[in-house]
Amino acid sequence: MAIINRNYARLQAGYLFPEIGRRAREFQAKNPDAKIMRLGIGNTTEPLTPCVVAGLHKGVDLLAEVKTYTGYGDEQGETALREALAERYAAYGASVDADEVFVSDGAKPDSANIQSIFDATNVVAVQDPAYPVYVDSNVIAGRSGSGESGQYEGFVYMPCTADNGFFPDVPTRKVDLIYICSPNNPTGAVATHDQLRQFVDYALTRKAVILFDSAYAAFISDPSLPRSIYEIEGAKRCAIEINSFSKEAGFTGVRLGWTVVPKELVCEDAEPGQLHRLWFRRQTTMFNGASNVVQKGGLAALSDKGQAECKKVIDYYMRNAATIRDGLENIGLTCYGGVNAPYVWMRTPGGMKSWEFFDKLLGEAHVVCTPGSGFGPSGEGYVRLSAFGHAQDIAQAVESIQKNLKI
Repeated sequence: MAIINRNYARLQAGYLFPEIGRRAREFQAKNPDAKIMRLGIGNTTEPLTPCVVAGLHKGVDLLAEVKTYTGYGDEQGETALREALAERYAAYGASVDADEVFVSDGAKPDSANIQSIFDATNVVAVQDPAYPVYVDSNVIAGRSGSGESGQYEGFVYMPCTADNGFFPDVPTRKVDLIYICSPNNPTGAVATHDQLRQFVDYALTRKAVILFDSAYAAFISDPSLPRSIYEIEGAKRCAIEINSFSKEAGFTGVRLGWTVVPKELVCEDAEPGQLHRLWFRRQTTMFNGASNVVQKGGLAALSDKGQAECKKVIDYYMRNAATIRDGLENIGLTCYGGVNAPYVWMRTPGGMKSWEFFDKLLGEAHVVCTPGSGFGPSGEGYVRLSAFGHAQDIAQAVESIQKNLKI
């Protein structure tokens, strides 16, 4: 007799973004003449750059000739791409070997799958608020108890609030797996070297492992802020880093990312090299590698020309972020983020609940946001606004909020 994985039943409510879509559709059905403006899901909107497109075409052309056709590639990624990614870390002042880089089809699946190389008894600590996949994947794996009001028994929540600059203090108790995202989704906060150092010191002392999501690192414009946890001495012994081409190069639908699992990495019962071998085994067992065509596009994006073109698109999105933040602050709303990250984290006025304000903003201004409570208990009382969109649409949404939102 087959039995289902009952951990799925522990997941609370619907997944955040489908619920947003459901409410927006219901509103549209009741108000067919309303134009809904979306500042919610962080999905890129601008076209791929010419250099990236040329790289993708090159990948296709190679498959069109007998002499250059390739079938299965290395599950961990093409050597040239892994070497180019290792060079990026060197530019940050961090040393990463090419064979410590595992190319994948994106940061989200890696963020969900990485926990599979760790035992189900590990205690998980997560930034709160946090991208839902960190929590949900560990619930499905059986590391939590029951959940209520956006929080699960067995997890250690590390509150990110205005008082601590939306970056948490290290846990006061022993934990085993620590999820950190910087630049942070959803708050837009970026950790400093000193803040990351505290977590590295904690992990080294307790043989814990940090799972560091740096998918928005390319949006950091302040040179004093770290783009990789490996800029911190000792981090290769306690941290796994996950990154993506999705937001940097517009690969949200193209799909390409990578994870760094250092050979030096250890945990309580694993010697150096063992966790690296486990992830290698997991990928070669359950993954056939990223598309060879897409990897050519990723290699093009990492070239000098590709980086220059990608930066122009990033700057475009960051101007959108400034439009949102400045426009909302001008009508007295309190905003954070939007400076080194493409998300603006806005405090709801009058102490309104996140979903209550979502409905108010949609009803009055016809603008979709993302309720902060969907990212964890500390997200209650906030909403996330995304800078991903066409500039004219962003400006129109902000103007609608200024004119129509009744504060």
